[in-house]
Amino acid sequence: MKFIGEDSFKHENPKKIGVILCNLGTPDSYRASDVGRFLKEFLSDGRVVEIPKIIWWFILNLIIVPIRSQKSARLYKSIWTDDGSPLLTHSNKIVEKIKKTAPKNFEIELAMRYGKPKMEETLLSLKNKNCQSLLVLPMFPQYSGTTTGSIFDEVSRVLSKWRWVPKLNFVNGYHDDEGYILALAQSLRERIKNKSPDKIVFTYHGIPKRNFDLGDPYYCFCQKTTRLVAEKLKLKEDQYMTTFQSRFGRAEWLKPYTSETMEELPSLGVKNILVIAPAFSVDCLETIEEIDEENKEIFLKAGGNDFEYVPCLNDSEGQIECFNKIIQKHTETLE
Repeated sequence: MKFIGEDSFKHENPKKIGVILCNLGTPDSYRASDVGRFLKEFLSDGRVVEIPKIIWWFILNLIIVPIRSQKSARLYKSIWTDDGSPLLTHSNKIVEKIKKTAPKNFEIELAMRYGKPKMEETLLSLKNKNCQSLLVLPMFPQYSGTTTGSIFDEVSRVLSKWRWVPKLNFVNGYHDDEGYILALAQSLRERIKNKSPDKIVFTYHGIPKRNFDLGDPYYCFCQKTTRLVAEKLKLKEDQYMTTFQSRFGRAEWLKPYTSETMEELPSLGVKNILVIAPAFSVDCLETIEEIDEENKEIFLKAGGNDFEYVPCLNDSEGQIECFNKIIQKHTETLE
């Protein structure tokens, strides 16, 4: 195997710390071909789909990608903006704001697990800037093997090809981080005051129940995030609930399902709700289209009166402050 070496290494070059903020990723455009390429990369990840590769290859390439590409392309088109993908746009804004206050010896860059900018390209960029220490910060508050674990795999895969491996810190989650909880609570506080909702629904991206049964702690981390935010807002137990969205395939996923909950709540007298998606650091297809459009329609058709979606933290002051403190904490040992 040929390793990537330090061709231009000089002792007098100032050492830098590279910080990578990493999100899931997005298609290059809403064209079916780009969406299909993105879906194929995403669903080919063994961390995401734990089915024998030979069997899954046929299902993915002959059934799922050809069928889902067109449908998903229409959904992406419905949320696309003049600046492109909301997920990429919001993620870039976060990186740019963090750059403004970062120490001079820090290089802050964005990477995506799937799509662009690719993790390998971002790592090489930091390597070329003489970043001899690295911090990888996945933008997933609640750890799951399907997300944060997959990012660790990709970082390890890339670095395994380097002759000299830099010092590395990896943040595997921040579901109970004080700054994160405070930012979520602040995003809800004024809306609660103005709306007096019957219920606050905390909806998280789901994972197959089998993953949880086999030891993925994601479900527990989601529950803890909800509880900590509720405690910060002094909510009573009957004022909030946790649900899970975005299930895929026929297998059982984490419950209760968000869509089924939206259909059921009005019949229970819950007709005025606030909905927040704490597992997503920035708004994307799963929040803009799935929650604020699809699930909103389900709730209203079932007899609900008022559905208000609370946007993700995106590049808000609370989010930036949270990330800055996490970065500061985890780079202290890299100096």
